[in-house]
Amino acid sequence: MSLIERNTPREVKFTTGMNPYAEGSVIAEFGNTKVHITAVVEKGVPRWLKDTGKGWVTAEYNMLPSSTHERMRRERSKVGGRTYEIQRLIARSLRAVVDLEKLGERSIVVDCDVLVADGGTRTTSISGAYVALSMAIKKLMDSGDLKENPLTEVLGAISVGINRNGKIIADLNYEEDSTCETDMNIVMTKSGKFVEVQGTAEEKPFTGEQLQALLDCAAESLKTVFAAQEKVLN
Repeated sequence: MSLIERNTPREVKFTTGMNPYAEGSVIAEFGNTKVHITAVVEKGVPRWLKDTGKGWVTAEYNMLPSSTHERMRRERSKVGGRTYEIQRLIARSLRAVVDLEKLGERSIVVDCDVLVADGGTRTTSISGAYVALSMAIKKLMDSGDLKENPLTEVLGAISVGINRNGKIIADLNYEEDSTCETDMNIVMTKSGKFVEVQGTAEEKPFTGEQLQALLDCAAESLKTVFAAQEKVLN
């Protein structure tokens, strides 16, 4: 008997070109979750990278006040621990598929602003951030500023979990996420390599067999994400 109950994500949609001022922009939607993402190219790199010939990719993440059921306060003076951890995850994931030497001494800043949060905001952000980053790099190549494409892999992310019936489901919404026994966020490349696996047993510990099924479920559901990315980038 299969452990997997649902290995397809919610409806996935990428709407590009939403911001005329950014080199890359997209609204990424996984079900009811919606994230506005921009990628902006800046001259120069952080101090520790000066004169190395390498570029830099970084990210910021925020949830807008009305993105959740109750209004959130804006993080004005400094970001909270959750926000900081998520934006570091987004940036790490993007850098994993960028040849920083080919990017040259320039920075690409990716901003992810959650418009509506219904589960999976970080994975939606990563999948959409790859689209915005790809668009920004294409502009650099079209203008002649870049001679070689620094992107090495196609990148996507998805949440998977084990519900209270012991079944594995992909792309959890808020209700599913808040009641599941195990919650996992998986960042992968289209070629099947893992960039990051974040998994926690909220209630019962999970077995090795369940872990493998979670990974298999993520890989299968990400096929839909990669297809949606390809549709808007080609």
